[in-house]
Amino acid sequence: MKLQTIACAVALATGGLFFSHAMNTAIAANESTAVMAQKILPTQEQALVSRQLATLVDRQHYLNMRLDANTSNRILDMYLDSLDADHSLFLASEVASYKKKYGPTFGAALKAGNLEGPYTIHAQYRTRLKTFYEFMLAELKKPQNLNQPNVFIETDREKAPFFNTKAEQEVHWKKMLVSQLINLTIAKEEDAAKQKALKDDPSLADGQDLTAAEDLTPVQTLTKRYTRQLERMSRIKSDDVLDKTLNAMLATYDPHSNYFPPVDAMELNRQTTLQLEGIGVSIRPERGNEDYTKIETIVDGGPASKTGQVKSGDRIIGVAQDGDKMVDVVGWTSSEIVGLIRGKRGTKVTVKLLGAGASMSQARSVTIVRDVIQEEDAGVRSRTVDITRDGKKYTIGVIEIPSFYLNYRARRAGDNYRSVAEDTNNALKSLASKKVAGIVVDLRNNPGGSLEEVAKMIGQVVKSGPVVQIRDGNGNVSVFEDNDRGAQTYTGPLAVMINLASASASEIYSAAIQDYGRGIVIGSTTTGKGTAQVQLDSLAYGQATLTQRKFYRITGGSTQNKGVVPDIKLVDIYDEEFGERKAKNALEWDTIPTAPFKREGEIRPYVQQLTTLSQQRVAKDAQFKYLDARKSIAKSAKDQKSVVLDLAQRKAELLALEKQTLAAENARREASGKKPYANWETYQATLDALAESRAKMKTNQRPALPEEETFVTESVNILLDLIAVQKQ
Repeated sequence: MKLQTIACAVALATGGLFFSHAMNTAIAANESTAVMAQKILPTQEQALVSRQLATLVDRQHYLNMRLDANTSNRILDMYLDSLDADHSLFLASEVASYKKKYGPTFGAALKAGNLEGPYTIHAQYRTRLKTFYEFMLAELKKPQNLNQPNVFIETDREKAPFFNTKAEQEVHWKKMLVSQLINLTIAKEEDAAKQKALKDDPSLADGQDLTAAEDLTPVQTLTKRYTRQLERMSRIKSDDVLDKTLNAMLATYDPHSNYFPPVDAMELNRQTTLQLEGIGVSIRPERGNEDYTKIETIVDGGPASKTGQVKSGDRIIGVAQDGDKMVDVVGWTSSEIVGLIRGKRGTKVTVKLLGAGASMSQARSVTIVRDVIQEEDAGVRSRTVDITRDGKKYTIGVIEIPSFYLNYRARRAGDNYRSVAEDTNNALKSLASKKVAGIVVDLRNNPGGSLEEVAKMIGQVVKSGPVVQIRDGNGNVSVFEDNDRGAQTYTGPLAVMINLASASASEIYSAAIQDYGRGIVIGSTTTGKGTAQVQLDSLAYGQATLTQRKFYRITGGSTQNKGVVPDIKLVDIYDEEFGERKAKNALEWDTIPTAPFKREGEIRPYVQQLTTLSQQRVAKDAQFKYLDARKSIAKSAKDQKSVVLDLAQRKAELLALEKQTLAAENARREASGKKPYANWETYQATLDALAESRAKMKTNQRPALPEEETFVTESVNILLDLIAVQKQ
């Protein structure tokens, strides 16, 4: 995953804990001498950006690691793994050949703007991938045995050796095919049962359209899927090859130096400024028919909204740039369609739309002028939570901070702009005016952002002093100070919520609150992304981020790798693989001397007592019991490194997981006085209805799910405990 960064940002997590019985992704190919009709060559701009970025990483990366033969070989390994993640595409002899021919000089070639090596390898990759899809389509025409009780397939081949022969590869591919057919057979049966449950009790749909998927057999489904993937190969562009190449180079240095081709650079800017240049719609694949992408929501006052001709539920079947021919996008992925629709402000794009239930003859074309879309619902949000204790009601403020955003381009241009520090300051003032007993700052899932903004925000709750130490690649240390001359917006009781998806600036903030003793930190250990990147937005082509500095707490320990450990721990809902500690080539944790500072409070003497009180509540809380159960179920599924190619056994294994999951769900329903689900199908139908209804809401309109809100409630209780014990 690319990490969308500026100063100290890291990508939003998409992972979670819940078990998904998804079909294994097929990324492999067969030996073939067929030549792809499509020939992809780098442009002069792409060659130039390769030279620029290779020179920068060689001379200016934090590690001071030269692009020598050793580094070049590692880059090639990273590149091959990015193309063939499960090691089932290239043969061992071919990998050896690539290493011999390109390995020692891979970096030097990039530095010279010579992209012949990676582009040649990618061409071979495309040829093999094409042959693989054709192989699988041919196999689908033959009878397949789904009952092989003594045959297994590896589910994790990341560290497995490359196959030695074509015959070995084909054995693995056939196993993949059987495994996928087993998955689809089970999924089809379960979907039929779910549709029957909806038919028997229409109220389960809760008014949502839960149309069944296309009525295809597992063989037909896979045939359609592989045919679509084969067709999609014709849309691979030179940008895709450059993306893989330059990111392999950067990932060899660290996980947070990244290259973004022009389309992806727009997404980077959106993440850091809360602005994008487009037409103001959100889209997603249509339920039940993955060939179509539909418009889900429309931004009020945005370009699409102003036309009056774009409706929620419209299918996008074609896109044309100003003056160009209409491109048929049926069967395209949502991300591919987004890439066509987004563009510079003031330019035109025409979308061909098909209304819900309309025939192709009723399709209409709407021309829209792109504009800057401000994501008003994506910034800081605040609210209050009431808790009654011993007959007395307490009101606690909650501030949700999704990222440390700053529209630095607008500021540089002298335009109006949004900043997270200003939005947070206003929220603190608003909550303080309501006489809240304390404030909880929610940094869960916050990927980071502007260092300047986080320093201001620490100054809003800390009187004065250093906020973070920064060391460059030469060992020079600078101290970032709170420079607001002692001004403090909020001085009352404070708690900070964190989790494994809290990164970078979130870690600087929570570490400072912890080190100053200014408040209590609650949740689970953070990502551990303690590096700072410079954003390179003046490259010849696209943009990049380059790691040049490392963050340290004012007490001297780095936030890198280890992250911030909370004072009070709550269940971690994320897979441990997500954190920096599991990332390839992550920088190490280390320490530097402490910066002089004055502690403003003391939390540590109360931690054990507060932990005991929290554990007593958590042990009785139905939502936390549910989360613990789901985490245990997910771990047991994740620990399985291979699966059997037998339909009956796979059904039995899945049934056991479903039984445990349903029991966990029903236990929490009964605890809250709700009727338990009669069976798995009823439960799944209800989940589908909930997902559909939430997808139609804007972000700030979606109510928190009970398993999410329980973290807020417990954090509020912990803060009230802290207030009480400090008074004692």
